[in-house]
Amino acid sequence: MAVAFAFACGVLFATAFDWTRHLGAQAGVRVAETRGAPVDVSGGFAAIAERVTPAVVSIQTERDPRRQAQRNNRGRVPPGFEEFFRQFEERQQQEPVQADGSGFIVSKDGYILTNNHVVGDADRVKVTLTDHREFNAKVIGGDPTTDVAVIKIEGSDLPALTLGEDTTTKVGDWVVAVGNPLGLDFTVTAGIISAKGRSNRDLPGLLGGNYSISDFIQTDAAINPGNSGGPLMNSRGEVIGINSAIASRTGFYSGYGFAIPISLARGVMEDLIKHGRVRAPVLGISIDEVSPEDAKAAGLDRIAGVIVRGFNPAEGSPAERAGMQPGDVIVAIEGRAVDRVSTLQRVVRMNEPGATVNVDVMRYGKKQAFKVRLQERSEAPAVAARTGGAAPTEAAPKGETAEKLGISVEPVSTEFAREANLVADDRGLRITDVSRSGPAFRLLAPGSDVITDVQFPVKKKVRTAADLQSVLATLKAGDVLSLRIYGTAEPLIGVRVVNVRVGE
Repeated sequence: MAVAFAFACGVLFATAFDWTRHLGAQAGVRVAETRGAPVDVSGGFAAIAERVTPAVVSIQTERDPRRQAQRNNRGRVPPGFEEFFRQFEERQQQEPVQADGSGFIVSKDGYILTNNHVVGDADRVKVTLTDHREFNAKVIGGDPTTDVAVIKIEGSDLPALTLGEDTTTKVGDWVVAVGNPLGLDFTVTAGIISAKGRSNRDLPGLLGGNYSISDFIQTDAAINPGNSGGPLMNSRGEVIGINSAIASRTGFYSGYGFAIPISLARGVMEDLIKHGRVRAPVLGISIDEVSPEDAKAAGLDRIAGVIVRGFNPAEGSPAERAGMQPGDVIVAIEGRAVDRVSTLQRVVRMNEPGATVNVDVMRYGKKQAFKVRLQERSEAPAVAARTGGAAPTEAAPKGETAEKLGISVEPVSTEFAREANLVADDRGLRITDVSRSGPAFRLLAPGSDVITDVQFPVKKKVRTAADLQSVLATLKAGDVLSLRIYGTAEPLIGVRVVNVRVGE
């Protein structure tokens, strides 16, 4: 009950200010090679604290109000209103907006890992060490999809932390967090790993966008505003995560903190330092967690894997070229079992663009294997796009009713097909209404979605209401029906597969 309450009250970044915009990376930066040594923890937490605290930094950022207002309004000020908005901005606060966070040194020549939301859009960044030395820092780059950023200070023989391995940690392992919460510099807290693999579904709103990559480590080590960007360490004093967020109703620690796994952050860091940008490989698919209906249609004996909802129509899809289809459920990649979205995204992200990966899928009871050559994302971050349900819209009920699905349908008209640029294969039944109490609510979008085919339990083209009713007549309540849908409106344009459990 307490867990549900905490999560329902919201998830907050553990920094004194929430900035999430991307700051361009700097090119031509030398890769850091020297890292610290593991710690002998025979002295317990005191040994860890003594060794690692000198490499943890306090980060202070400043943001100019006018420049931020210009960034926010760029391209959004109506023509003729520029002078009005300029005068309005001049009346706003003239003092820089300040925020605090944490970070940790990962190389003796001054590379520092932190959160993107700590330094994103910052005009000035200052770093303070435990020995009170202060440095002006340069932002090397940041990645909003993972909330990882790299900054750099000039120095030599600086204290540095060892990057460990989070994949071998277990729920119940002891961890230590170091940071600068609530203005209290270099605070050490301890706890255990209370969960692993927390995703955007568990933490809605934590990372924005369909393409965010999250696989958070959950800990009960106290994390508060100002801790963002600090290290989460194992009992050997190795970094296994970057502290990023808390679940709280008040904005302060309520028992749950979340850290970005270091194996994910390491790849982002290396890309930013070596290439000046994140070179994220993509499969070019829209995906989601597997529902009980998806598992039933795919022929799985348990509810696990990642379902392919559709492909990226704008850039082309390596997975589609390899032969994968909407409705496939990915069960393994590179020989590693895929149990959820974050597992797939993590494995994909560990590869380079251009690499070929082996992907195993279940397709309506049959296992198939594909070799997919990953391509680099072109602009907005994407490893595999997360899809959401169809947004409920108001539509005038008309057409023939398919009561077992709770929808009304009508044949696609010539006018609608022309407006939506539908090819012949996609001219099926247009959904005109979806009942809020029906099984298809939030799965299908009235007015814009078109049913083109039944994929499971039989394969059948759908061109008339009679075609759909003939399939429904063979199904009883609780059976699963797999539909090929063509969406004609944002954000669900293109082909996708929807699995629906039939009602009474």
